[in-house]
Amino acid sequence: MRYLFKTDYRQDLTIWRHRGDLFWYGLLCIALLAIPFVLGEFYVGELGGVFIFAVAGVGMMLLAGYTGLISLGNAAFLGIGAYTNSILLAHGVPLLISLPASGLFTGLFGIAIGLPTLRMSGLYLAIATLAFGSIVGTVFQKWDAVTGGFDGFPVPEPYIFGIPIQSATGVYYLSLAVLVIVLWLSANLLRTPLGRAMVAIRDSEISAQSMGIHLARYKTFAFAISAFITGLAGALFAHYVRFLAPDAFDVLLSVQFVTIVFVGGLGSLHGVIYGALFVRLLPQFIAIIRDELPFGIGRMPGLEPSLFGLVLVLVILFEPGGIYGRWIKIKHWFQAYPLKRRSSFRRQKSYARSERLR
Repeated sequence: MRYLFKTDYRQDLTIWRHRGDLFWYGLLCIALLAIPFVLGEFYVGELGGVFIFAVAGVGMMLLAGYTGLISLGNAAFLGIGAYTNSILLAHGVPLLISLPASGLFTGLFGIAIGLPTLRMSGLYLAIATLAFGSIVGTVFQKWDAVTGGFDGFPVPEPYIFGIPIQSATGVYYLSLAVLVIVLWLSANLLRTPLGRAMVAIRDSEISAQSMGIHLARYKTFAFAISAFITGLAGALFAHYVRFLAPDAFDVLLSVQFVTIVFVGGLGSLHGVIYGALFVRLLPQFIAIIRDELPFGIGRMPGLEPSLFGLVLVLVILFEPGGIYGRWIKIKHWFQAYPLKRRSSFRRQKSYARSERLR
């Protein structure tokens, strides 16, 4: 077992706990860079989709996992980023400019939805963001002159320094680079006063306000940052699908983002990666076993969203820490063995926010 002895307050602000973390994460990056040379184009494309969903999951995690604001409208942010990036590319804007511009433009919509919903929380906030997603979806359908409506919008082929990246390998490397940057920025953000204020709001709004935290300001910041990151994911998603249609950004996509957060591990950036792997690989698993299931079940419409909902409910009931929480328990069990105790790994009772004040 590794024991960490801290001798400086700045050690709490570092991303790497010790040199072992730096070594293993570096080894993981080398393996990810080598994957396109080993696997086929289909698997590389699927992993690129995992990276894109992980970027969107980071945006959802900062909003729901670290600020406690549940949103069912992040699919609309993804669509805004996708259409913005595609339209800018169609007008000759380089990708290195259109990509961050898509995030910034989507962040403005995050501020627009954050300000009117400052007094909402829980179910009411989820309904308000769901209504926002429906409005944006209707705009995508009806604004034919800009979005192409139901006819769709073909995504132009992007170039970086004259190198095309429309292939599966190009999207893979671009998505990986954006994911690494987003994770690095998010990990540093959570160590700033802004990130600590977001966590304080999640734990108790009353306590946060009593400590001088401006709830309206920091909630709006959380929405803006979440929308910005999701807009970046939308720009990558446009190159992943290569053709945009309004029905691609429906409520099921927002439910998938929520599933990434809860299944991966609420309040953990590591959990985003696990949740994105689950959400992207579950449809492939369903496609493989669909023919093996009884005809009535295998051909049942809505099988995929039903399984997403079932898994989400089971995780909330039996493993609220998600996949990452289970991994931490397993790791601690092996570290403590043979001096383990059963009570040390028992699931702790969790309380609703209203029950914490009793």
